[in-house]
Order: sequence, then C-alpha cells, then structure tokens
Amino acid sequence: MAERIEDYALLGDGRTGALVSRKGSVDWLCWPRFDAAALFTALLGTQEHGFWAIAPVAGHVETQWAYREGSLVLETRHRTRQGEVLVTDFMPTGDGPHLVRLVEGVHGTVAMRTELAVRFDYGSAVPWVSHSELGDLRAVSGPHKVVLRTDVPLQGTERQTTVGEFTVHAGDHRRFVLSYGASHEPDPAPIEPRAMLAATDRTWRDWSRRCAHGTPWDALLQRSLLTLKALIYHPTGGIVAAPTASLPEGLGGERNWDYRFCWLRDSTLTLIALMDGGYIDEARNWLNWLVRAVAGNPEQAHILYGIGGERLLPEITLDWLPGYENSSPVRIGNAAASQFQLDVYGELFDALYQARVRGLAVSEDGRRVGLALLGHLETAWQRPDEGIWEVRGGSRHFVHSKVMAWVAFDRALRMYELNPSTVSKEQAERWKTIRDTIHAEVCEKGFDKDLNSFVQYYGAKALDASLLLIAHTGFLPQHDPRVVGTVEAIGRGLMRNGFILRYETEGQTTDGLSGNEGAFLPCTFWYADNLIGLGRRDEARALIERLIGICNDLGLVSEEYDVHAERLVGNYPQAFTHVALVNTLLSYAHGEGPAEKQGGKADGAPPAVHRHRVAQR
Repeated sequence: MAERIEDYALLGDGRTGALVSRKGSVDWLCWPRFDAAALFTALLGTQEHGFWAIAPVAGHVETQWAYREGSLVLETRHRTRQGEVLVTDFMPTGDGPHLVRLVEGVHGTVAMRTELAVRFDYGSAVPWVSHSELGDLRAVSGPHKVVLRTDVPLQGTERQTTVGEFTVHAGDHRRFVLSYGASHEPDPAPIEPRAMLAATDRTWRDWSRRCAHGTPWDALLQRSLLTLKALIYHPTGGIVAAPTASLPEGLGGERNWDYRFCWLRDSTLTLIALMDGGYIDEARNWLNWLVRAVAGNPEQAHILYGIGGERLLPEITLDWLPGYENSSPVRIGNAAASQFQLDVYGELFDALYQARVRGLAVSEDGRRVGLALLGHLETAWQRPDEGIWEVRGGSRHFVHSKVMAWVAFDRALRMYELNPSTVSKEQAERWKTIRDTIHAEVCEKGFDKDLNSFVQYYGAKALDASLLLIAHTGFLPQHDPRVVGTVEAIGRGLMRNGFILRYETEGQTTDGLSGNEGAFLPCTFWYADNLIGLGRRDEARALIERLIGICNDLGLVSEEYDVHAERLVGNYPQAFTHVALVNTLLSYAHGEGPAEKQGGKADGAPPAVHRHRVAQR
C-alpha cells in the first residue's frame, strides 16, 4: 500500500520526476518524460505494479530526511539500534535519464535490503531480465529498457523482483544507478555517481541562489521556486501541473485526473511568480511555450497542452490499477483538453501584458497570435463554457470566465496604450466597447444583491472561490463593496476548518461528478491575498501560517487538503499551489495585494513591479 501523499519527496532532472517515500521506496517514475508511461506505479496500486526500495532490514527504524539546502538532492537518515546509514537520492540534471541512490554508513552496523520490481506501461508489463557481460542488470520490455549498475550482489525471486541484501559499516559506501534507454539501442553509458552528485547539487544551488528573499518565510519561498523549477520540462519550457496522475481529490472517490500536462489557466500567476521570484529566463521560456502551444486556428485553442505543445491527450482508464487507497478509476490523459473555457484567453493576454510591464519583450509571433485569438473572442465571449474548474456537468455562463474575457480585452487595450502603432484606433475602440459591455453584463447578471456577492454563474445562488480573483485582475478595485461582500460571503460559505473549498460539490452546484473533494489550496491563498489587499494583515498572516503548516517537512504541498482526515489529497506536488504560495508570500512582504501587483491600481496605473529582493514588514 502506498504511503500518505505527504510522506513522499520529489526528485527531478528537468525532464521527469520521481516520488520516493520516507521509508525509501520509489513508488512513481515515468521515463523519459513527465507524461511517459510509468515503470514504478505502486503509488496507484501495489508493489506488484512496480517499485524500488532501499531500506534497513530492522523492524524499528527512526527516519529523518531533508533536501540539501537550495538543492533537490534528498538525504535520508535511517537509525536502528545497531547503527545509522545515510541514503542520498537524486536525478542528475542534463546527463540522460538516471536515478542515483547512494548508501553510506554513518556509525555502527546496519543490515540493508534493496528490492526492485520494474513494471513498464503503468504496472502492466513484466520485463525480461538478464545480466550484461559486465554484470549489469538489464530489464527489457517492448521499446523500453533500464539498466541497474551496483556494487551490491543481486538475485531474482519468485515474485519476479530483484533483491540484494548487504551490511553497511561506518565509512562504507554502496552505489546504485538505474538508467533508462531505448531497447533497440546500446545500454546507456555508465556514470560516476559521486562526481554526478557534486555536479547536480551545484546546479541546483547555483539556480536557487538567485531567489527573491526578505520575506518572513524565505526558506519555504525558495523551496517552492525549486519545486516549480523541477516541474519545468527543460527542452520546451512547459510547466506540468504536477508530476503525478490520478491522486484523488477525495480519498476513495472518482475525482482522479492526470496532471502531467500544462494548463493555460496557470499562465499569468506562474509567470508573475517566476519573474517576481527572480527567474526571468524560466518566465521567458514559459511565455514562449504558451505562444507556440496556442498558435494556429484560434477556434481550436485548448485549455491544456502536452509538455511539447501536444493537443491530442485522449483520456483512458487503467482498469488493472486499483487506484491510490482504492480511489478509482485511474485516468491517464485528460478529456478536459477538448473543453471550451473562456478564461484561457484572458490568461494568455494577461501573461503577455504582465511580461511586457516587467520588461520581458513579447515576440512578433506572440503579438500576432494574440490578435488572432482576440478576434475570435470578440464573438466567442458570449458563449457559455465549462469554466476554470473544467466541470463535466454542462456549460454555463460562469462569472469568472466572463471576467477573464474582460481581462483579455482590457490587457489588449493596455498594451495598445503602451504601443499605439500595433493596431488601428478603430480596432482599439471596438475592444473598448466589448470590454465595457462585458463589464456591465457581469455586474448586472453575475452579482446577487441578496447575497451581496458575485455568484458562480449567471442566475445562480452558489458561490465559487474563483471569484476571489476579481480584484486580482483589476476588474473591480479591492475595496469596492461588491468585492468586499464577495470575500466575506466566500469566507462564510466556503471556509471549512480554516481552508477554502472551490465550490460546494452538493446542492445547487453540480460538476457532473459524485462525491466530495478537499479544500482547494490555491483558493485559500487567494483568500489570504484579498485579506492583504484589504489591510487585514494579521488575519492574512494567520492564514498563511495555517497553510504553511500543512506543507510536509520538505516544504512540498499538493492540490487540496482533506480537512477531516487532516491529510494532503490531489496530485502532488502541485505547481498551482506552489505558485499561489510564492505570490502570496511576496504580496505579504510587499505590503500590497495582487489587485495592485497584477491588476493595477484603481486609477488605471500599471501594476507595481518588485524585483528580486522584497522589504520585510
């Protein structure tokens, strides 16, 4: 059985990610890309579906783990009554697909055991295992191959696993290097693990050294930015929402989705987090990925894409996997890719604009793609859509979607004002008319006077935490009574044990799915942002501390939190949550909410931009 979600660490190399448990078992790994089929899938099933464990044999073990400071190199200390060992896990950056595990005796004597079960194609394919002339273990199935090189003697078992038992004394070193390659090609070249450890650690430390600082939570800020870096697919600049698939939003339920893709809805907040966090190159690469991904017929724009910009992401279920804690079905691919969501147009234009005002040039291709999408939006904004939460219960006129359509025209006009030669005055006037029409419609049809709040969709009585972004976007000022009323209504109606739900999953709101889900953590950060903007800093800080408190001891956090079981749920670690965490910490340190940092001031002035270091208050 898999461990609790918070009992996993992330390893990464800029192309994929692995999850290793506190007990020393790698239960999830997709090679050679984030979205490739997993060869360790015990996270969504059992050990029969693939894992790799290295741990003491003793029954009573005390374990402590931590990343090296500023690095994604993981160090785990296991203490038994007989001694202590240090296990160092990492994936080398820029040197091919390898997973390295080093075991070092610290003191005393510790009996250790490793067990490897490679199961390609999400646990469905048992490989043919053999040994090379040099004694390396080779596992092959179809197009896939992995090679294990170690100085520990290994033997096969009846369970079709490979086992090695060894004793580590103080000062002893044992090495394990698992490498991936195509089955029709020569075995991957061997690497020198100690030299690769030093190089990998140096690469992460050099990167994290540029992180913004000056907040009350600098260590967590740096860790979140490191996590975002680990979720970037280096060859293209695309950022996966998470390295995992089908970790449930509700334990035992059906709300299980594949998040190994790139969502346009994350565009603006991700770009702001990277740029304000001190990482211009990563922001530029993300922006370039966005432009390439949406290029083409504007009517065929998707809400999410593959890490290379792929559009065909068919959703299938893997019936042989029982799911994490029997949460089924296990889904691979994501059918939401074919949905119509208005908010992505606003996200794209806001990203272009935020990049522009922060000094990042927008390419000519980016400008032309944006104009084509805006031309389509001139009529498309009137259509109902599936909304930011990708509901499967039918299209509606979601208020957040309309607000983001307004954002698209508003940001296009702001960019026109920065450079009037880009479009004609007549076209700009047409955009202004549409922008003002959307604004009036949302205020008329999307606001409920009895609730004193904006609502989820036109005519509804239901609340939706996406409405917390109204002030972020500059649609209305932070202190507008309608914004204040919405924040208060969401605090009353969607708060559960100190955390915010996206929306009610029962009653008047329907998303076409059964069961409930946890509190959505980005929304809770958005609530804190509004408290900051309203000057309620003590409340905001208390909420931030509560959110920080549910991160695991490595600083990682998932998409949602089960307030009853007091456990992380949803895919993990979640980029959107870490993005929200970064932006909220910086907003608190700046002393202003995103309404000023992202949407601009009420007088129409551009957003306030802060560089790298922030002033602690």
